[in-house]
Amino acid sequence: MNLEADFNTTIERDQRIEPRDWMPEGYRKTMIRQVAQHAHSEIIGMQPEGDWITRAPSLRRKAILLAKVQDEAGHGLYLYSAAETLGADRTDLTERLIEGRQKYSSIFNYPTLTFADVGVIGWLVDGAAICNQVPLCRSSYGPYARAMIRICKEESFHQRQGYELLMTMMRGTQAQRDMVQDATNRWWWPSLMMFGPPDAESTNTAQSMAWKIKRHTNDELRQRFVDMSVPQAEKLGVTLPDPDMKWNAERGHYDFGEIDWAHFKEVVSGNGPCNEVRLTRRRKAHEDGQWVRDAAAAYAAKHKEAAA
Repeated sequence: MNLEADFNTTIERDQRIEPRDWMPEGYRKTMIRQVAQHAHSEIIGMQPEGDWITRAPSLRRKAILLAKVQDEAGHGLYLYSAAETLGADRTDLTERLIEGRQKYSSIFNYPTLTFADVGVIGWLVDGAAICNQVPLCRSSYGPYARAMIRICKEESFHQRQGYELLMTMMRGTQAQRDMVQDATNRWWWPSLMMFGPPDAESTNTAQSMAWKIKRHTNDELRQRFVDMSVPQAEKLGVTLPDPDMKWNAERGHYDFGEIDWAHFKEVVSGNGPCNEVRLTRRRKAHEDGQWVRDAAAAYAAKHKEAAA
């Protein structure tokens, strides 16, 4: 009882829970689920833009894209390390991902059809990630909150890079402008779905907020993202594909149309346009890397034996 009281007091005081602190099993499981899903999303998230590394239109764009994909790999490694401080096993988490037993963000199950998609992912997808993740820098679990500080700084750079690419394309030909508008049309609604189901249907939000793992509800974050994106779209010169979008002076926010939650559930359930492709690639990469893991284990065992 004293341990639970200490835990509750730490949460109430807005202090951090650290790996060696006592924590309820429900808190530990919730943190592992959230951190693992975030890590999986970073690793799977390398694929949509990675498809364009060899096809980027210039050496500069190729280098920018390569650096961004490398950042995403690093984010995944930070987060897997954070999950390990909770007692999770990285190999087990990877197996859960490739077997479809753990989820990743629904946004990465859509194809990147043109190079404009790279820019729109930077603008909208990374923009939504920033809205969602900046509050996590104040998450109650210390290793996760600290990892988020660096991740958010790099995500902010990715968002600016994507927006700069789109501004460049919008100053180009009509075909390039049409390409940006088309990509915006395809990625807008999936970006809104990134924040998860509506609050009334979110089974984890209330407890996560009570434990101060999350600081805002899904709908609050979604509204913040919409309010941020509308003026950016106007500056860019594109139209957001929502005829119901309008400023509500009484609320002080933009009203927006109804999200297709049936489609969201289909994608989350594994039936999106690219679910199978994403997991098949990740599974193959894991299998192809087995010899590296075997060699590293043999090397470590050899040196341990020599030291003994």
